[in-house]
Amino acid sequence: MSHVRIPLVRIAHARSGDKADWVDFGLFAWNAAGYALLAREVTAERVQAHFAPWLPGEVDAWPLPNILALKFVLRGALQGGGARNLRLDNLGKAMAGALLRLEIEVTQAELEEALNTPRVGVWP
Repeated sequence: MSHVRIPLVRIAHARSGDKADWVDFGLFAWNAAGYALLAREVTAERVQAHFAPWLPGEVDAWPLPNILALKFVLRGALQGGGARNLRLDNLGKAMAGALLRLEIEVTQAELEEALNTPRVGVWP
């Protein structure tokens, strides 16, 4: 069975924001096939490792299967808060793009199912 590495952006979209020194992510699959891959592959540990160069805190994760989503909270992600840190993007608003670059490993058949299953929702 052949496996491929794909960035999350191929099968999901995300939103992010911040509260004090935390970054909050919502990672949303386009369909149930994609959600199955997210739920299996995108864990708190994987997200922690992805952001490890600047994330000293913990990552909490919650599955939200009714809306085909995962929720993550990255604690200590903003170097004390948006007004205190020196990063170029000192807020969590734009960090969803960084999460969508996380790569996961799936089989070719799983990828095709996630890409070819109709999207859920009201999108063109």
